[in-house]
Amino acid sequence: MGKNPVEVNLTSMTEFILLGFSDYPNLQMFLFIIFFFVYVIILMGNGIIVLVTRLDQALQTPMYFFLSNFSFLEVCFVSATLPRMLTNLWTQKRSISLFACATQMSFVLMLGNVECLFLTVMAYDRYIAICNPLHYPLVMNHKVCVQLVAACWITGILVEIGQTCQIFSLPYCGSNQINHFFCDIPPLLSLACGDTFLNEMLVFTVAMLFVMIPFLLILGSYSKIISTILRLPSATGRTKAFSTCSSHVIIVAMFFGSAIITYLRPKTKHSSRTDKFLSLFYTIVTPMFNPMIYTLRNKDVMIALRKLLP
Repeated sequence: MGKNPVEVNLTSMTEFILLGFSDYPNLQMFLFIIFFFVYVIILMGNGIIVLVTRLDQALQTPMYFFLSNFSFLEVCFVSATLPRMLTNLWTQKRSISLFACATQMSFVLMLGNVECLFLTVMAYDRYIAICNPLHYPLVMNHKVCVQLVAACWITGILVEIGQTCQIFSLPYCGSNQINHFFCDIPPLLSLACGDTFLNEMLVFTVAMLFVMIPFLLILGSYSKIISTILRLPSATGRTKAFSTCSSHVIIVAMFFGSAIITYLRPKTKHSSRTDKFLSLFYTIVTPMFNPMIYTLRNKDVMIALRKLLP
């Protein structure tokens, strides 16, 4: 008996084509230059935050311990997508092997989940510092901070390894062109054969656990924080408290806003162009603005930075 053509496709599917920004053929070199400089800014900016918070004794507090780890995470997160995108723009060779695609997806989703948890932990830190300042040194001691960071990493890694295996166990047939600049779940699911309802439900469940629930916890923390700040008798105290929290709120709004729309909106509303635009926000724009927001809006970090500079 002859093979079914679908079966032939299933067995021969060994690579995908990342279309990226190929719909702008005249802008390839311009986009390469832009994204290259963005990558350098992200590496330098977040690297400086890690260095400053580790070397300056005045910044050896839980808040800056979390900020240092968050900046390191941002470097890892952007490195999971940008180098491959830059290579594709430079060489115009857009193929990616099945294994490399699965590896990239695993890292992007894992680091994205860890970032959601990190931002929640940072909100909890601010909540304890402002709402329960007397208990802060006891509750947020160094051991607890290390345990919280470790828990974020372990949880994110375990869940995403399972989800990636589940996505790549699907049969893929027909087109192997991924209309995205990295291997992400929505464009890959659109290429899968057969019924993907269970897979979509699993993606929705994981997104609820790692995106929506942390976001709601952060909102709850900040509602208590704002309530406490407004009761402070000193206007200077209120200004300082708001200033401490505002940087974190900006990052949360940028990251969670784009992630919620990407992973929790109905499949019928998905558009490859919109998905790419939103993905740029949480994979590239947030890591780029993180050091700017935290240094320019933070006097302690600016003072520490001046000490390091000759």
